[in-house]
Amino acid sequence: MADPFSTSSEMVIHRVVDITCKKNTALEKLEECYQIKETCSFISQHQFTKVALQFPDELLGDSFAVAEEIKRKSNAKPFILGDTSYGSCCVDEVAAEHVGADCIVHYGRACLSPSKRLPLMYVFERKPLDVEKCASAFRELYPDTQRHIVLLYDVNYAHAISDILTLLCPDYPHLVASELVVEGEQCYSHGGIKRQHNDTCLSVQDDNQLICQFGRQFSLKHGSSIIDYSMFYVGQEGAALRNFMMTWNHCLFGSFDPETMKGRTESVNINRALMKRYHAIERARDAGVVGILVGTLGVADYLSVIQRLKETISRAGKKSYVFAMGKLNVPKLANFPEIDIFVLIACPENSLLDSSDFYKPVVTPFEMELACNKNRQWSEEYVTDFRHLLPGGKSHVPLTDQQDEEGNETEVSLITGALRSHSLLSTKPAESSCCSSVVLRNPTLTVANANVAASFLAERSWHGLEQKVGETSVVKAVKGRRGIAIAYEEEGCLQDN
Repeated sequence: MADPFSTSSEMVIHRVVDITCKKNTALEKLEECYQIKETCSFISQHQFTKVALQFPDELLGDSFAVAEEIKRKSNAKPFILGDTSYGSCCVDEVAAEHVGADCIVHYGRACLSPSKRLPLMYVFERKPLDVEKCASAFRELYPDTQRHIVLLYDVNYAHAISDILTLLCPDYPHLVASELVVEGEQCYSHGGIKRQHNDTCLSVQDDNQLICQFGRQFSLKHGSSIIDYSMFYVGQEGAALRNFMMTWNHCLFGSFDPETMKGRTESVNINRALMKRYHAIERARDAGVVGILVGTLGVADYLSVIQRLKETISRAGKKSYVFAMGKLNVPKLANFPEIDIFVLIACPENSLLDSSDFYKPVVTPFEMELACNKNRQWSEEYVTDFRHLLPGGKSHVPLTDQQDEEGNETEVSLITGALRSHSLLSTKPAESSCCSSVVLRNPTLTVANANVAASFLAERSWHGLEQKVGETSVVKAVKGRRGIAIAYEEEGCLQDN
């Protein structure tokens, strides 16, 4: 048997990889699936001339046909956006601005995170749903017809929710269906989605509490709270359901998967999941160098939360560095071993990253603030929307002021068992020369390096792609190696022993 690692470079280059592609939509069904008539009306009404069409990977096969239809019926010039730098559920305003687009049409499922740069229209993929089986699964999970229940759903099934309510509402008088909402004056959509003109997260309307979060809006009975309700979710298991369950972690959840056509009580142990996140918070408390990962360039207020994180981390006596690297993976983050922990800024659905495969933990801005801001205490609340942490947000907690600290308080790390200090970095400029890389953090306990990552970088043999203008001699181009790194052609192939 040949060694699998002795494959020649030619075989690797011409290797065929099998992939599963979604079958392209028939031309006669494009109008219904992609709401081309409504899209062209939106474009013509606002006299847009350049339109960015953002497709997720699974719908790219239809992108050219949709673009041609829009071009023919609206006289606008469409640009197809694919392979977004971050999650495809978020609006890629940066890519749209690169082509000078006047607006964006976002296709497929979306997290409905607010975007404020360009006019936006959502067109959801209308996935099939067996309404009868969904209603039957609901009745099996909730036999008590007097129970208070909130109906949540993935955006791709919004078109069928009215039919489900028609079947269930006569028997379930306390069933509340959520509605899809988008924020901002420049957000538009067709087919069961409302536009929200302000960032109202909790309000009172007609003696009822109006909950508005994660692009969903629903009303609670007067005098009740969210913990008095059970949740029923229509859609596949994934980021949206996980986000709902972590946020409303005191509610019982049931779900119906339209693909398997089966309902179930969600058996994920939320308390266990929260404890796993709390372990990451303890790691964040022990960290000395923090990497801030920019996982979105489109969600509103992402720059504000970056600035708040930098201030929060600095006041806790830690160093921070900002990274923008597109879609995250293990090899990318492994290039920075000097970073003790990463904090990811992303939309609520993408912020709960399972970092078990990564070499260093990846936490959310809320978890990082729990680790660094002594004014914020661990409670039953869990925040996945970073905008709620900012001043004016419903979960905002002021940062610890240096005058509030009584001496250099220390505590024991639950991870290492060692003592750690909570002394804050001074916000005043140092009186001595800034060239000194060693400063006294705590006179009784430790001496810390004020620029750990910088000194780590200085010890590397390779520092990056520096230009070094005038330092490198000019030489003629020479023929390089040919093949793949495991076995260049002049080296030959590895042989079995």
